[in-house]
Amino acid sequence: MIGCGPVGALTANLLGRHGVRTLVVERGTAPHRQPRAFSCDDEALRIYQLAGLRDEVAADMYAPTIVEYVGASARPFATIALDEIDFGLGAEPLHFFDQPILEEALRKGFDRFSHVELRTATELVELTQDADGVTVVLRDVDSGRHTTVRAGYALGCDGARSAIRVEAGIKLVGTSYAEPWLAVTADVPPEAVRVPETQFVCDWRRPGFVSPGAIGTHRFEFMLQDGESVDEMTSPETIDRLAARFVDPARMRVTRAVVYTFHHVVAERWRDGRVFLLGDAAHQMPPFLGQGLCSGLRDAANLTWKLAMVIQGHGSDALLDTYETERRPHTEEMATTSVRLGRVFLVRKRWAAALRDAALRTIQTIPRVRRFVRHFEFKPLPTLRAGFLAGGVRKGPVGVMFPQPFVTVDGSRRLLDDVLGTGFALVGPDVSAQTAATWSGPPATFVRVLKPGASPAGGEVVEVGDPDGLLKAWFDRNRVGMVVLRPDRFVYGTDPGYTAIE
Repeated sequence: MIGCGPVGALTANLLGRHGVRTLVVERGTAPHRQPRAFSCDDEALRIYQLAGLRDEVAADMYAPTIVEYVGASARPFATIALDEIDFGLGAEPLHFFDQPILEEALRKGFDRFSHVELRTATELVELTQDADGVTVVLRDVDSGRHTTVRAGYALGCDGARSAIRVEAGIKLVGTSYAEPWLAVTADVPPEAVRVPETQFVCDWRRPGFVSPGAIGTHRFEFMLQDGESVDEMTSPETIDRLAARFVDPARMRVTRAVVYTFHHVVAERWRDGRVFLLGDAAHQMPPFLGQGLCSGLRDAANLTWKLAMVIQGHGSDALLDTYETERRPHTEEMATTSVRLGRVFLVRKRWAAALRDAALRTIQTIPRVRRFVRHFEFKPLPTLRAGFLAGGVRKGPVGVMFPQPFVTVDGSRRLLDDVLGTGFALVGPDVSAQTAATWSGPPATFVRVLKPGASPAGGEVVEVGDPDGLLKAWFDRNRVGMVVLRPDRFVYGTDPGYTAIE
């Protein structure tokens, strides 16, 4: 595996949990010290949980309660009420983190696995493949020494300029936006904060984004105007001037200031034989939904268990083709939504901005529209349209992500995924000892959701209470008594019959 940023490190941890021998190759010598990536969502927290590292990575995160869209007057014209939203995945819908702390926690996760090795100060020189595996030539950055490694598969988690993508001859298709942006991270004490809310500043003169972040940090992003240079925009005087409405600049300490442009590009294909692309190596999107890193984490959650199944003899090579089949549509939908949001955000004419502000305030007087905005309903849901599903396509609850409420086990209150193990799971009030005895699929956990007064199922079945009634409501709403969950917590089917991809 090439690359040990957040996506690569998470991928290696998931492979480690699935028992797959993994070599991670990283050109750098330590976790990245710059806070580049900044936000993640509830699904990302669930994926970190699948890797067994939720508590470690979430300890220093900051979960905002609202996001405001404000115009040139600083008056909000739309608000997302994050504290009113529960998508049912077991976490708040938005989190801000510090990338160096995140990467350090993910790399420490490798210590749990004797079969996961990290080689730093090492870069990819050459990659070839045949029907049985891949051969990579690696170079030690310090000594210049070359080594050759043979592996079953190669994963490219090495970012936007992916060397493995280049070696595989895969092109990127899409758009690079010409507008440069200034991104600033600073340490700001609480008493120096003047605007505590997370805000998209939709000022036609200079769009921006400002928010408190993890561990007392603040993030500022502002679009450059025509003729402004990188040196001018990254100067302390300019940063202080732009930040002054939001914090006391005399009391902030800037830790990073860079100018960047964003992209909307996707690799032509995400698989080339035994080579797979994940994260920015496969797709890059505008930042207006904060879904760049999250999309890479979803890639890892989707691909790693499939690789494990194939390597361990529980699935055929065709299973690996469902990685792109399943992930590409949601990724492209998320990118398209981000682009559309950017069109609202980046209005650059005064009259158009005034029209936008007035129109959005007016239309939100309609309760259904107001709820659509306020409760973040424009965010694409995690669903699968086709792929490794019973019947091959989404139907009813098949293809949706299963909720994760709190359950009770032997009197203790736990999030559901902590009960399900790392593989498949059969869950529901109809799960029984016979279900476990007749299951013909890969290794699985059997979880019975208890009804009041139910007698013990016995056998291999784990029994859980449903203290908040959320699981009962889900099963009643979908009119099923059992679901088969994939290791990534998507619903594979609604009965214990199992059909592998041949």
